[in-house]
Amino acid sequence: MLATVKTFTLDGISARPVRVEVDIHRGLSAFSIVGLSDVAVREARERIRAALINSGFEFPTGRIVASLAPASLRRSGPGLDLALATALLLASGQLSGETLSRVPMVGELALDGSTRPVPGALVIAEAARERGAEALIVPVENGPEAALADGIDVVGLDSLCSLPALAAGEWRPLRPEPMHLRLDPYPDGPDLADLRGQSQVRRVLGIAAAGSHSLLMVGVPGSGKAFAAGRLPSILPPLTKAEALEVTRIFGACRMKGSSPDGRPFRAPHHTISPAGLIGGGNPPGPGEATIAHRGVLYLDELGEFRRDALDALRTPLVTGEVKIEGAAREYSLPARFILLAGANPCPCGQGELDCICAP
Repeated sequence: MLATVKTFTLDGISARPVRVEVDIHRGLSAFSIVGLSDVAVREARERIRAALINSGFEFPTGRIVASLAPASLRRSGPGLDLALATALLLASGQLSGETLSRVPMVGELALDGSTRPVPGALVIAEAARERGAEALIVPVENGPEAALADGIDVVGLDSLCSLPALAAGEWRPLRPEPMHLRLDPYPDGPDLADLRGQSQVRRVLGIAAAGSHSLLMVGVPGSGKAFAAGRLPSILPPLTKAEALEVTRIFGACRMKGSSPDGRPFRAPHHTISPAGLIGGGNPPGPGEATIAHRGVLYLDELGEFRRDALDALRTPLVTGEVKIEGAAREYSLPARFILLAGANPCPCGQGELDCICAP
């Protein structure tokens, strides 16, 4: 028997639709997943087997083939677990009804059948709405983030045990309240009022905040460069709702803590960071610190210690406000509109002109 379930997978910080098709027919017991998938997706076979059995379902016997379409799209992460398990139950006849095959769903499964959150819930909900879906099934913990998307009903699912009642329309789904977007400028973080004296530094920070200018601070160690830089977000204007949604999409896709910004982002990567970590890239391509700092501040302390190729990669984002990554099959465009702050010592020894011990 053949069953189909709709789901989505993250592609950078956007979501792309995936159709899960499961076919069960006679033959030696086997469970194969075909399509471009990473280790986490292939390992879903064992998670789904344990989750079904521990939730009171039977794991079907026979030859099981699960196809992830389109086959040309690379899929990563465990977010397809829920869709694969549901399609397996539909194909084996343990579940019936059109609801589960019509409504897209995402989620990771624990071995006891409970659902676990996945990254990018808001991005996935918006993508489902754009493709005409009226509802989306997500893990309970993803509910508040996904509910930020207007025009689509979000259903929070706690475990596989709730699927039969949901398919029959007998269970009242958990409809979460949207998470609260904090628009205040760095409400609980360091404040510029903590910086005493340093009138020149306070003035240039105000100019940088007012005009969204980048700033280089040069001074001996201990002069307060990092202390002052960490307080710039406190004088930036509050996020608009549209900007807060942009940042929430990025935070959610990058698995940032809380998935919701507390004011404008402030990122301070270590000087050993690679170009891919700073700008983005990898396989599959993902966002870097420049994208996570979108609508906020990117602070590079000890600027002279950063790799030359990493600093060179920042040139285009500073001009265009976006990062372009050339993937194997397509080009990725990621937002990266930030204020660049940098701190540096006056010379390699860090002592300044009077006490410098460096050679000429």
